[in-house]
Amino acid sequence: MKVLAKHGVAILALLLAVATVAVAGPADIANTLRPPKGASLAIVVFEDLECPMCAQVSPLLDRAGAQYNIPVVRHDYPLPKHAWSYNAAVMARYFDTHSQKLGDEFRAQVFAHQMEITPGNLHGFAQRFANEHKVDLPFMIDPQGKLAAEVNADRDLGNRIGINHTPTVYVVSNKNPSQPYVEVTDTSQLFQTIDRMRQ
Repeated sequence: MKVLAKHGVAILALLLAVATVAVAGPADIANTLRPPKGASLAIVVFEDLECPMCAQVSPLLDRAGAQYNIPVVRHDYPLPKHAWSYNAAVMARYFDTHSQKLGDEFRAQVFAHQMEITPGNLHGFAQRFANEHKVDLPFMIDPQGKLAAEVNADRDLGNRIGINHTPTVYVVSNKNPSQPYVEVTDTSQLFQTIDRMRQ
């Protein structure tokens, strides 16, 4: 009986420890979600390339970034229920290795043609995109798993800060320590949120 009790206490302690590190608190989120170096304000989004709402919101984020001249920082958060989003995120990372602009163009194309893409034709879609941009696309684009590791790191980051839907959009600032980030739950309020965070 003592052995069972001892194991029960150990298991409970382990579960509490896991729960403690699994979801970050507000201070941890503030330390994690920051504008990139050289920027005082940014839009941060956790997105899934197969998510219809992400496809709808993405052009708005780009428009806001251009209008306010602030970076849009994209994190991959492929949802398990989506059949091809993880592989598409890895492919986007491959195009990022050529240039961030090319990677973002690929993401925009995926969003624009989301309804046509299937697990079976995703590679062909990426191949056509590569051909149009005169970029070589090897059949094995991530033989060492480095690009997948980057996608996994983004997803793990999202899990730590408690992301539970896509897109999850934040406006982040290093100007106001008392409010370093705001989650934009209503994207129609994105521009107003940026205005408030700029003050």
